[in-house]
Amino acid sequence: MRSLSKLYFQTGKSKKVADQLKANSKVEISGMYQGSWIRVSGLAVLDERIEVQEAMLEAYPSLRGMYQPGDGNTEVYYLKDVVATISSFTEDPKVYEF
Repeated sequence: MRSLSKLYFQTGKSKKVADQLKANSKVEISGMYQGSWIRVSGLAVLDERIEVQEAMLEAYPSLRGMYQPGDGNTEVYYLKDVVATISSFTEDPKVYEF
């Protein structure tokens, strides 16, 4: 089943990570919890819509001290062509693509 959801993240245009994303949009995120780990990879796509910036800052109000919608510094990205793999030592990997 194909989902219409997207995985979004936010950073500041003045940060080094923003320059890195412009040079190479390939992203990987990993984490571990109770003996299983997840690796998420995809391409970061800048979403410049003000309503997306507003939604991000509404979801994470603690960021409002550093960012405001339309301030020229707030950059919100979503991942496309995502592959998420959940692995453990006791089960076969589970792979999700969206």
